[in-house]
Amino acid sequence: MTELSKLRRPEEGTATQEKNKKRVVVAMSGGVDSSVAAALLVKEGYEVIGMMMRLWSEPSTIGGVIGNRCCTPNQMADARHVANHLDIPFYVVDVQSHFRESIVQFFIDEHLAGRTPNPCVECNRKIRFTYLLEQALALDAQHLATGHYARTRLVNEKYQILKGVDEDKDQSYVLHVLNQYQAAHVLFPVGQYKKIEVRELARRFGLMVAGKHDSQDLCFLADGDYRRFLEDYSERAIQPGPIITETGQELGQHTGLPFYTIGQRKRLGISASQPLHVLHKDSSRNALVVGPRDALAQEVLIARDVNWIAGNPPAASTPIQIKIRYKAQPVAGFVSVQENGGVYVAFDEPVFGVTPGQAVVFYDNEICLGGGLITDQSAADKNMMLKGQEKDPLI
Repeated sequence: MTELSKLRRPEEGTATQEKNKKRVVVAMSGGVDSSVAAALLVKEGYEVIGMMMRLWSEPSTIGGVIGNRCCTPNQMADARHVANHLDIPFYVVDVQSHFRESIVQFFIDEHLAGRTPNPCVECNRKIRFTYLLEQALALDAQHLATGHYARTRLVNEKYQILKGVDEDKDQSYVLHVLNQYQAAHVLFPVGQYKKIEVRELARRFGLMVAGKHDSQDLCFLADGDYRRFLEDYSERAIQPGPIITETGQELGQHTGLPFYTIGQRKRLGISASQPLHVLHKDSSRNALVVGPRDALAQEVLIARDVNWIAGNPPAASTPIQIKIRYKAQPVAGFVSVQENGGVYVAFDEPVFGVTPGQAVVFYDNEICLGGGLITDQSAADKNMMLKGQEKDPLI
């Protein structure tokens, strides 16, 4: 196993390597990543304060879990134990009401609109790097540190968000919402390490969470079942409706739009002469639109609520890499900002699985440029935009 003294140190010029040590608030979750982030900063000589958010959750009678999965009593006890071990202060801030109104309701509303939301992105936008950052700065801290696998770098007086060293754990995708002010006040201490190294660091630091499993489920679901959650918390979210083709032919009935995903082929409950896939969800008609796999291919998409980390977009002729989902492989393409503030995205080759409501994130190799939310404009409408244009309409 890698020796502590040989583990990778923050690279020259990164925001984590400052000569004058300052006060830092670490967002602690009781997990291994945020715990190691705190330990690394203590080792570097920072004045570290641990802080945990108490988030809204369903009643424990639903799935037996007491509290939000990010802040159950056990998680809180683990975080407090780590803080005591590191001899740092530990505070809990109550964000239940704000989280319920801005994140949980967003999750419900997006599903009602026929989209597939990513609540973690929205939480970063409205909770972690806004509310929690403000709490950190109110304590006269200069930075908020988290356990995200990403890095920051200052180049020509501009802060950059970089991919984490561990490609399998890279979380820059969910950090595309940061602006220059936020990027100047955040630290990602574990971004320089691979996950296996982080666990080894936890053992070397004597942290009891070294072997703790990562949490994968949406934090506010008591039992991990988002469909059951929508049935319980929104009367309109789960309503049966027609399954139709793009020409309007009805083939059967669906059991509720949130039960289906873009590209899904199995368990549709219909029969046809060829395999059919979910193409999109028409919330205005409560209809599930299906068609052949070729109809899923998209050469363009439109993004809304776009944020550029540097404050401005790349030139329209600049080739970039584009991720349409958290775990998707980047694909080459171009972007162009529209007059209404939306962003027109063109791919070099057709892509499959473009899902309204998910984030589309833009990269220049290891640099995360920014991103936005994919609109629910249909694939047919988007591809119509290309008619009569050259292959690269953005140059």
